[in-house]
Order: sequence, then C-alpha cells, then structure tokens
Amino acid sequence: MANKNSNTQPSVIIIGTGFGGIGMAIQLNKAGFTNVTLLEKADRVGGTWRDNTYPGAACDVQSHFYSYSFEPKHDWSRKFGLQHELLGYMEHCVEKYGLSEQIRFNCEVAEAVFDEAHNHWILTLTSGEKLQAQVVISATGQLNQPASPNIDGMEAFKGTSFHSARWNHDYDLKNKRVAVIGTGASAIQFVPEIAREVKSLALFQRSAAWVVPKPDRPFKTWEQNLFKAVPAWDRLYRYLIYWKNESRGLAFTGFSSLLKVLALQAKKEARKHISDPGKRKQIIPDYQIGCKRILISNDWYPAINRSNLDLVTDPIAKVDATGVQTQSGKHYPVDVIIFGTGFRASEFLSPIRVTGRGGVTLNEAWKNGATAFKGITVSGFPNLFILYGPNTNLAHNSILYMLESQFQYILGCLKVLQEHPGAAMDVHQHRVESYSSTIQKDLEGSVWSSGCSSWYLDANGKNTLNWPGFTFSYRLATRNVNPADYQLLKSAG
Repeated sequence: MANKNSNTQPSVIIIGTGFGGIGMAIQLNKAGFTNVTLLEKADRVGGTWRDNTYPGAACDVQSHFYSYSFEPKHDWSRKFGLQHELLGYMEHCVEKYGLSEQIRFNCEVAEAVFDEAHNHWILTLTSGEKLQAQVVISATGQLNQPASPNIDGMEAFKGTSFHSARWNHDYDLKNKRVAVIGTGASAIQFVPEIAREVKSLALFQRSAAWVVPKPDRPFKTWEQNLFKAVPAWDRLYRYLIYWKNESRGLAFTGFSSLLKVLALQAKKEARKHISDPGKRKQIIPDYQIGCKRILISNDWYPAINRSNLDLVTDPIAKVDATGVQTQSGKHYPVDVIIFGTGFRASEFLSPIRVTGRGGVTLNEAWKNGATAFKGITVSGFPNLFILYGPNTNLAHNSILYMLESQFQYILGCLKVLQEHPGAAMDVHQHRVESYSSTIQKDLEGSVWSSGCSSWYLDANGKNTLNWPGFTFSYRLATRNVNPADYQLLKSAG
C-alpha cells in the first residue's frame, strides 16, 4: 500500500491523462494540492487524441477554444486543430507544468473499492498492485471504449479488420478493396482520406448523418504572430468563438426550428457535390437535424460522389471469409473491414469495477441510467469525482469549457476536505434525484428527444450524456460548493 499523507492535504489519484486528467492535475498543483498521482493505462498521455490516429483526424471545435484558458497556444496551424497538434499541446502542458513525475504509465485500474472504516479508496491495478488515496478523480472520458458491432461471421473473415480508434498503420490500403462500417464522426474524417487511394470502398450506412461545411482554413503566419504579440487579441478571438458557438445552444435546447437553416445548407452541399441522384437521396437523413450529432466536413460529399465508393444502405446480414453480405443477398468482396462505429459513450468508467458504501457497485447504482450531481458526484461513492460525467457532453461548444468548470468545483470540494482531515464527502441522494429530475425535464424539450436513435441515449433510451442548456449556466452551477449538498463522513480509523 502507498503511504497515507500525514498532513491535512488529501491524497488524490486521477485516472486518465487526457484533457480532463492533465488539466485537473495542473489546477490541483496550482492550488497547493501536490499529493497527486495520475494513472495512465497506455504508455503516453493524450486520451482520445492519442488513440485516434486515423487519417484526417481533427477536432470539430476551433483550436483556440479547444485548449485550456490558462495555457493559450498562439501557433495553431489551422482554425480547427489536427490530431497531432492537439496531442503535442497536451504533451507540452505536461512538460511545462511538471506533471511527468506524478504520472504512472502502463497502469490500468481494474477495480476501485471505498474503505468505509478509513474513508479512503483502494485501487487495484490489472497488474495486481494496490494503491490507496482519499480522493479519486475519474478522467477516463466518454470516448475511450471503442464500440464494435456483433456481426455474424466476423471470426471467419480471412482479411484484416480494425476499429478506427485502433488504426492499423502497418496495413497499406493502397489499391485494396475496403469495407467501412459506420458513417459517424470518425468516418466523416477518414473516408475522404482513404477513398483516394483504395481500389474500391463499400461504405455501409445504417443511418445518414447531417453534414455541414467546416469553416476551416490554415492560419497565416502574420495571424499567428499577432496572437503571440497581442495576447489581448488572442483572448478576444477566443471570446468571440465562445459566444458564436454558445449561440447555437438555443437551436438544440428550445428553438430547433433554427436548425432548419443548417439542414438546407447540408442539402445544398449534397446537391452541389453528388451527381448520382440515388446516392444523394441516401446520404440525406430522414430524422430531424440535431437529433444526432451534426458533423462538419468539406470533403465528405465529394468523397461520396467518387466512382470507386459504393454507398450501401442495405443492412448487413453477415461476414464470411471473403467479404460482407447484406440482407438482400448481395456480397461485397473486401480485403479489409474498418469499423467507424464510435464508442460506448454511456458506459462511464467502464471497464473499471467501482464499489462504494455498503458494497454497492456503480453499475448497480446506475441500473436505471447513469446520473450524477452536477455530472460530478454520485451518492454512495464518497470522495469520487467524475470529469466529463453524466449529462455534461455538448453538441454546440467546447467540452474543455465544461471541464474547467468541473476543475473549480472539485477544487472547492478538496478545500472542504482539507478543513476536515480524514473526512469524506458523500452527496445526498435526494440532491442527486432533484438535480437529475431537472436535467431530464429540460432534455424533454430538446432536439435530442425528437425520436431518433443515437449514441446520446443509453440502453434504456435515456439521455445520460448531454447538457441541456448553455455552458455559462453550468459554470454558474459549479462555481461554488454548497456543503449542505453533502454528508460529511468522519473516519473511524
């Protein structure tokens, strides 16, 4: 066991080193909470930006706002950051803020159990090693567990197959017959990149996505220099991005008719770039725009128009040794199958087994759907704080803004714990229920409840992911910690 800290400063373990984990550690250290250990299951930091290295990987939030407010980067190459730049930015932050000594790589957490007698968490790694800390902060994110469909016959396939989040860079796609299953946010980016070099591409689409133009371009050198020379302009530029994005929240939460303009824009782009009327009809969704994630791309429709790309909407029946067969009986011979099927986003903290007070597991507590007070704390799991937790995802702005709100709230909780050495904070169940009820009621009037099936919904059809309002309202809600929301548990040890 790791030694318990002898002073009043609570010991903290952060699970994950993506934007959430890195930013949280920086803010903890700045506030004087230095007894911090970050556990990373991989051999380097980066989270989703480490894992997703597929061709064309980039962010769909503007670079200047998909970065920490306290660590501006002036030399972004484009308006929307590329994967390697975002990963480099995170590595820069680790180095600048001296986090390297606090990170333990190749340490995957298998289990976390709350010890009620001593008010601390005992974490068991997959290696069998046990660690303990008074506070555990989950920074595993929502997009870390790839979702691969269970298709009959996959084990019989003689070719190569992989998920876009585990891209096989050793496999040369040039002149290969390729099947891509899925047309979500990842496929929107990599399909145009690989379509240029493959012999043929069978794109299997279950439901079309609304895709609108991406207002992206490279930054000119003088612009980068101006950002650096005039920090106030850099901050103003970021501020303008925030309010431009934030204004779109109106369309998602109560005025969905505003999204019709985007729908018309998507249809116009499809007509402009796709000459085949059959493809054009199949690529436009039949559900209300915004119900699923709206995607941005300038090369998606031109890629669909390519003669070597076959858009397949006939459902997949099975995979055999040589390819994919649809329900109509048509067979598509392929050399490689790439899954662009997204992530198990609603399985928070998966696959870690988390056990709280009374031996109750998090899966049991969430049997009717994941819920957390302000998206951060769960009743029965004292001193466990979740970054990017239930109902904190966004469809209109940067998740980093939400994360920075959560950083401040968790810091407030740690300051309470510092004033009560050895204690643990457990949010009252009635506070969680009241908060969750309000969230779900607000979601009822949103575009996400308009009837489509999306990754925003869990297995029970409950929206456990999205925040149903403006990000500034979330910041106000997390600005201060109200001790009355929590039961303070005294340690018996």
